Amino acid sequence: VQVVESGGGLVQPGGSLRLSCTASGFTFSSYATSWYRQAPGKERESVATITSAGISTNYADSVKGRFTISRDNAKNTVYLQMNLLKPEDTAMYYCYARRPGVDRYWGQGTQVTVSS
Repeated sequence: VQVVESGGGLVQPGGSLRLSCTASGFTFSSYATSWYRQAPGKERESVATITSAGISTNYADSVKGRFTISRDNAKNTVYLQMNLLKPEDTAMYYCYARRPGVDRYWGQGTQVTVSS
């Protein structure tokens, strides 16, 4: 089983990044998937969630209108498009796949730094 995030990096305020979360070793299309983030000295927080079939999404208030979560189950991948990035978006971003009553998996994270 693997959950691997990619796409992080250094970007200027107002810029964009697209994160990817690619899974293998389990039936990813049956798992709701979330992006979480954790900044130094802060608790891990949920950023965005998408249901297993991609029908429904929800977002933290802090990212609504700027971030978009989507998925391509044929590629076992969930994306997080991040626009209008702010310095306070700086954090390690984690992918979390879960199927209640069955199992849950975390990735290792990808670092996003927003700075001029």
